[in-house]
Order: sequence, then C-alpha cells, then structure tokens
Amino acid sequence: MRAYKNLEEFIEVLEKENELLRIKEEISPELEITEITDRVCKLGGPCLFFEKVKGHKIPVVTNLFGSFKRISLAFGVKDVNELAKNFEEFLEIKQVESFLDKLKLIPKIWQVKDIFPKLVDKAPCQEVIIEEKEVDLFKLPILKCWPKDGGYYITLPCVITKDPETGIRNLGMYRMQVYTKNETGLHWQIHKGAALHYLKAEKLGEKLPVAVSIGPDPAVIYSATAPLPEDIDEFLFAGFLRGRPVELVKCLTIPLEVPAESQIVLEGYVEPFERRLEGPFGDHTGYYTPPDYYPVFKVTCITMKKNPIYPATVVGKPPQEDCYLGKLTERLFLPLIKKFLPEIVDINLPWEGVFHNLAFVSIDKRYPGHAFKVASALWGLGQMIFTKIIIVFDKEVDVQNLKEVLFYMSSNVDPERDILIVKGPIDVLDHASSYLAFGSKICIDATRKWKQEGYLREWPEEIKMSKEIKEKIDKIWSKLGIEEYLKKGSL
Repeated sequence: MRAYKNLEEFIEVLEKENELLRIKEEISPELEITEITDRVCKLGGPCLFFEKVKGHKIPVVTNLFGSFKRISLAFGVKDVNELAKNFEEFLEIKQVESFLDKLKLIPKIWQVKDIFPKLVDKAPCQEVIIEEKEVDLFKLPILKCWPKDGGYYITLPCVITKDPETGIRNLGMYRMQVYTKNETGLHWQIHKGAALHYLKAEKLGEKLPVAVSIGPDPAVIYSATAPLPEDIDEFLFAGFLRGRPVELVKCLTIPLEVPAESQIVLEGYVEPFERRLEGPFGDHTGYYTPPDYYPVFKVTCITMKKNPIYPATVVGKPPQEDCYLGKLTERLFLPLIKKFLPEIVDINLPWEGVFHNLAFVSIDKRYPGHAFKVASALWGLGQMIFTKIIIVFDKEVDVQNLKEVLFYMSSNVDPERDILIVKGPIDVLDHASSYLAFGSKICIDATRKWKQEGYLREWPEEIKMSKEIKEKIDKIWSKLGIEEYLKKGSL
C-alpha cells in the first residue's frame, strides 16, 4: 500500500499515469464544471483539474476517484481486490486467539503497528489563517451543480465531530449548502454518527464543535465515506489504508483535530435546536432531494495552505465518481460481512441501483428459508439497513454477471412463495416511500427450492455440456476459424 502525504502527491501521480487532464479554459463553478465532469464520468474519462475557475484564484479538481485504476493508484495496490485481501488479513489479526497463531501473525501486526493518528504542532493547513470577522465562504470556488439546486454546495467535505459524552470521534461526509458568507447547512441524516453527536449536544443544551477538512489525502477522503461501526475511528482506518499514521493538528478556535495536510479547513459549531431549510439538491439517486430542515454550521475560522486546491465531486445519474467509491466499499467490506454471515459467497451492489436500492447476494444454502434469514441479517448490518431490494442466489451463480442474475431470477422465482416484504428504516434520500426514512423492503429468494419450502415437484436439471466435450472442443477451437471470422465481421 502507498501512503500519499497529501492530495498534491496523488494529483502528481495521476498526471504521470495519464489519469489527469488540465482544463485551461476559464470555467464557471455554477453548472459548467458539473456539465463537463458529468460528461467525462459517463465516458469513463480522467480526473479533471480546472486551472481557471471564473471569479476565483483557487483551482478545482473533480473526478479524483472516477475509475478503478485511480482507485488502485489512490491506495498503491494492483486492484481493489488486493486492498480487500489486505483488510481481510487485518481483521484476522483482531480475531486470533491461540499463541501459535499470534506468532505467525507477527509480520502482519508489525506492518500495522504505526497506523494510529499522530498529533503535530505545525501544519501546512494553517499557513493561512482567516479570522471569524473576515470569513467569506463565497471566496471559495464552491460549486452549484444542478439547475434547481438550492444554492452552492461543498460536495466533498470531511466533517469531524466528537461525541459530547464519550469523546469518540466521527469522520463523515455530509453535503454543505452555503447560506451566507459564514453559514452552511449540514446534511447529516438521522442515521449518521454526527447526527447522534448533535442530538446528544442538544440534550445537554450545548453547541457541538464541528471541523471540516476539504482536500486531505485520498485515504482520509475515502474513510469519511466508509460504513464503519460507530466506535471505530475513521482516522485509524485511514492510517491502515495508507500504511502510515494520519497527522492531525489542533484547530485554532474549537477543541477538535484535523488532518494537517488538508487543503482548506473550516472551523465552527452548530447551535442546539437551530434548523434551516436545506435543499433541493441533485443527488446520487438521479433525482433532486427535496428541501428539509437541517442544522446550521457557523464558521469561526478558515485556515488553508498558501496555494490550496479545492476538490469537489459531482453526483447524479450513474455512472459518476461515487460509483467507483461504492464498488470499493462493496469489495472492502465483504470480508467483514462474511465474519457475521459466513454463508455469503459474494455481493454485488450494482451502479444502477445507486447502491442502497439493490443488492445481489449469493449464498451457500444450507436449510429451508436460508435466503430470508440472510436478507434479514443484512438489513441489521450498518448501512445495509438502507437496501431496498435484496435478491438471493445459490453459491454457483456469479452475481457480478448481470446475464446470470437475470436468468436465475426469472427462472427460479414464484412470486407468491419467494417474496418477503418487511417494514423498517430506509434511506432518507428514498423518494418512493410514503414516509420520510420509513418504508418497506423486499427480499426475493432466487435459490433452488426445497420440498420443505413448499416445492413438491422435482427441480429440473440445468442444461450443461459434459466436461470431456468442452475440453475436446477447447483443443481444436483455434483451428476452426471462428474467431477470425468474428473479428472480420466486427471491422
């Protein structure tokens, strides 16, 4: 794994790898950057570095993680699966009990011994200090992404809070609508860690300090999106991903710490019981999220590097940059899900389902009703609570292959028998439900059915060619001239 000291190092590597394009034309942060980025995302194109942003001196970078190659470069691995394997080995370290097995894991333990956040006295993110009376958020090249957005939004903020009772830190990514030169909304939904911190602060009648890191290194940016348990420090997780501690520095006006290599830092607080209408916002669902009331963040100080870069992301109808980050999460956290549900073989959260709407799951089926048990358990695991449709398949089905998924789903399902509908919490962004954050979810059992599940006939045998014939044809395939014919036909 590779540790980037800061965002600049990552951008330098992207440029060397021909994964970054510098845009030299003057482009407006109002809609124009979004339109260009959206087109490039749909084409599977590069990271974009906008050198001349209309009305601003600070450049903007978008689509940092918008390809599997860039995801791999961000963490210094060959592919996402290698990173997932490293994480699986890390999880094994925490579960080993016998002394002999612990000895075998010493090399792995040594690799992760220095992943805890490190406090430093001086930091590049505090080279420039803008005091409260001089704060003006409109001087930052913040984007207005879509025509009917409620305003300008900070779309890639790493938002830091601490539990006012336990002191446990949370790092999350919640969009921020700019209201005034020193106020924004904080769209932390009711299921998120920061929202819990705020509710606790309200009960105590206290302000909740909030710090916002804009543009830390890639590992920290991703960790802010990762669905970690509430008691796991995201900076610790980022340290694991980068193989080196995240350096933190104390804020100047609030009792929080921020990544020392942030491009820009916003310091401030939210008042108890103060809400303001936020939205609408063109979201990753492909629809505008309607306006609702959210806490108001009041900026007490801005610090930044001398020559900062402003990173932003654009969300909308897939594929977008967040699709690749979502796939990283799918691969990275599958080993953790398997710790709770070892019968799971694989999971696919397709882009078209915008991740929280649809999941294909393959399992090693062992007993009647096993598919419904797995779906029920998944709905109880972290952010899987938001998954609206879960379709469960037998272990031999490749759930990453849409053709196989559609074939077995269509073939193996009797709707009356094989559908389970439950009610419970759902994603706040789900516009289809009758109520905000509450609705129904469905599991479709697409596994082979047993007699104990009400199937009283003989399940038909699937058509397959014999192994001997397949091997024989493999040996003579190149002599048949079929591939050459097909290649000519495609010219």
